[in-house]
Amino acid sequence: MGGLALIARAAGHRVTGCDAGVYPPMSTQLQEQGITLCEGFDPGQLALNADLYVVGNVVSRGNPLMEAILDEGLPYVSGPQWLGEHVLAGRHVLAVAGTHGKTTTTAMLATILQHAGLEPSFLIGGVPLDFGVSARLNPAPRDGRGLFVIEADEYDTAFFDKRSKFVHYRPRTAILNNLEYDHADIFPDLAAIETQFHHLVRTVPGQGRVVAPTRTESLDRVLARGSWSEVVRFGPDSEWTTDAPAADGSFVVRRGGEALGTVAWRHTGAHNRSNALAAIAAAEHVGVAPALAVEALSGFIGVRRRMELRGRVGGVSVYDDFAHHPTAIATTVQGLREQVGRQRILAVLEPRSNTMKLGTMTARLPEALQAADQVFCYGATSGPNALGWDPAQALAPLGERAAAFSDIGRLVDAVAGAARSGDHILVMSNGGFAGVHDRIFAALQGSSSEQGSLP
Repeated sequence: MGGLALIARAAGHRVTGCDAGVYPPMSTQLQEQGITLCEGFDPGQLALNADLYVVGNVVSRGNPLMEAILDEGLPYVSGPQWLGEHVLAGRHVLAVAGTHGKTTTTAMLATILQHAGLEPSFLIGGVPLDFGVSARLNPAPRDGRGLFVIEADEYDTAFFDKRSKFVHYRPRTAILNNLEYDHADIFPDLAAIETQFHHLVRTVPGQGRVVAPTRTESLDRVLARGSWSEVVRFGPDSEWTTDAPAADGSFVVRRGGEALGTVAWRHTGAHNRSNALAAIAAAEHVGVAPALAVEALSGFIGVRRRMELRGRVGGVSVYDDFAHHPTAIATTVQGLREQVGRQRILAVLEPRSNTMKLGTMTARLPEALQAADQVFCYGATSGPNALGWDPAQALAPLGERAAAFSDIGRLVDAVAGAARSGDHILVMSNGGFAGVHDRIFAALQGSSSEQGSLP
């Protein structure tokens, strides 16, 4: 919704917004862009006399401002519908869908198109460091379709529209990165999510392109239900592949066995190499030569909160990552392991997503965290982010390597007390996590000043 606010303002509208407990980087971005944010959902905000209320899916019936809008009969619309009808119509939309990697892949694709001089518009569910903002709207060129790159989420649209958001986007190029069970609060099973992806595929025109991985049974089932567009595969046993990475993380990209270039970057993990392949194959659909795409990705910086190094204190590195699903947690930890070798990884986890809070995937957590040397899990016992399960019990298979906390202060003290010079503290949450990064820094600095340096 924050990115949508930037798009709406760029389209010429006066924009304000409201939410509860907004945290960086989105709160910071809105402030930097001069968009007024009202805390909370007080009905008094009707005094702004808005022409239209764009409603996000966090808003439900019973929300005091929404109830006032309904009572007064004021005009409202969902964010995806407004975007589809007023911004995306007439543009070549490149949509990136999937359970994992949407934000990073969308940022990669926008970076490639920008490097190729195509000046894409974009809406990304994070802040790409290559652009500094999560959204941009450029005028559509007179001589053809403007390009719009969008992160395409399968979560439902709004309390009054239970379709997935991405059915509103009508892409001509669609990446289906992967597909696992998620969003247990709204989807009963994986088959229900596959149906939504099938609906997305139905909207891609015959001249469009669907980019999908190999060896992904769920997406194979989606495409088997019907596909009316070109389908391009990436990954093992496909046209688009990569060689094994070199020691410095660089890797060769191939199409049909032919080497197209080497992506030389600092990012790690098989998931990022897969994301890169998908972005390169999608960019080719709009005329970007793969060699130029490889060149662009060699300069790709990344996205805030995706393995973002927040700083170092006393030889201890602290990272921030958005991982909120066991698969994402596993790939994030393993990616860091590739980078740091035998140095210790201290994983600090807040299971905050709706799926994780419900406890649907707790049995997968120990395996997801196997590559970490120590695990510190925070689980609130009250409030909107309270867990419905016992993290200590869930992480018991990890033995003494894992500890659970319901008090943020005790967790920070434990992490700082365990840290040694050369360690890597990996913080994973899809929320603000009570400012835990700054708390850890403060605790580490205290240890460093008291002892001269960390042990």
